[in-house]
Amino acid sequence: MQTDLPDTDRVVDDQARLVGAHIRALRRSARLTLVQLAELTGLSHPFLSQVERGHSRASMVSLEKIAGALDTTQVALLAAGAPVRREPDDRRPEVLRADEGARGPFSSGEARLLVHAGPHAFEPLEWKGDNTDLGEYFEHHEDEFLTVVAGAVLLDLRGQEPVRLGPGDSAYYRGGTGHRWCSADGSAFHLVVVKETPRTGAAS
Repeated sequence: MQTDLPDTDRVVDDQARLVGAHIRALRRSARLTLVQLAELTGLSHPFLSQVERGHSRASMVSLEKIAGALDTTQVALLAAGAPVRREPDDRRPEVLRADEGARGPFSSGEARLLVHAGPHAFEPLEWKGDNTDLGEYFEHHEDEFLTVVAGAVLLDLRGQEPVRLGPGDSAYYRGGTGHRWCSADGSAFHLVVVKETPRTGAAS
């Protein structure tokens, strides 16, 4: 089991507190104990307890595992920590400033939701990092598109030879395709990743 151990026993910040409270509410609604959620996700019971209390922040990989077990999405969990949320029937255009958007850490970088929290037809994320370790595969039911804004990226799609992508290069892969990426040369990279919004009731 993965054991992401927290650095502190205090709430990390308001976003971590809100995300943790949302995960707890979903778990209780699903009538799952923390031990059962740990078994479903492969994450440790103590780590999940810390996440639910806002004492630790789950990585994007961990959020995806939790989302899959709770019949939601990684992006929906990330969005739960956003200070601004749109109502389901709000059809007005929206503008997101560079310093806005729910953020989440992963390995040696950060993801940022590029729309205000709430229902959308697709889920766009900005992804910045400099990790040279591919780490674990992401996998979900929805199709996904990515484009490289800056830097050089090594994209590994399960079952295929990894490919090197540079600025302006893009990739599209179907739902169910294991995918992961890292820096191809050790320098920082910048991606925009767009995933379909799951249909109601579809697990991540």
